[in-house]
Amino acid sequence: MRSNHGGEYIFTELNPVQWTFDNPPKVLVPIANGSEEMEAVIIIDILRRAKANVTVASVEDKLDIAAKQSYDLIVLPGGLGGAQAFANSVTLVNLLKRQRESNRYYGAICASPDKKATAFPALSNKLSDKSEIENRVLIDGNLITSRGPGTAMELALTIVEKFFGRKLGLELAKAMVFTWP
Repeated sequence: MRSNHGGEYIFTELNPVQWTFDNPPKVLVPIANGSEEMEAVIIIDILRRAKANVTVASVEDKLDIAAKQSYDLIVLPGGLGGAQAFANSVTLVNLLKRQRESNRYYGAICASPDKKATAFPALSNKLSDKSEIENRVLIDGNLITSRGPGTAMELALTIVEKFFGRKLGLELAKAMVFTWP
């Protein structure tokens, strides 16, 4: 039995950068029909517990309104149907391109092109660089990725750590009785 709840979440970081942000950080979590609900809710909940300013917008409905703002981080939950809707959303694709070009942070539970990433095991063959696919959470510069529903908590806690520091990440993990492994 572990008595040190919250001391165990880990991530791998390549090409480290210091995350800077508005106070509080502004985060966009796009959703779509077919998004993995668990991943979306965990990300939203943990970032709100950390006092981040989280906007949730549907690519089918309100993303055009949300896209008029800038964000410190845009993070996409997984889910095959949601991923297809994200890929078909010109607004979201353009927003992500602007995010990357502006050297702001972006992430996904699954994968992203042109960077080292980790992905859901069944989709890892689609990555151009498979050298880091075994990591549960991976940061490569301004990109953060994780593998699937089982890593959503670690992804969200890692985002908290990058924005607010490890102390708050561990405090939140402990408060939620989160341990790994």
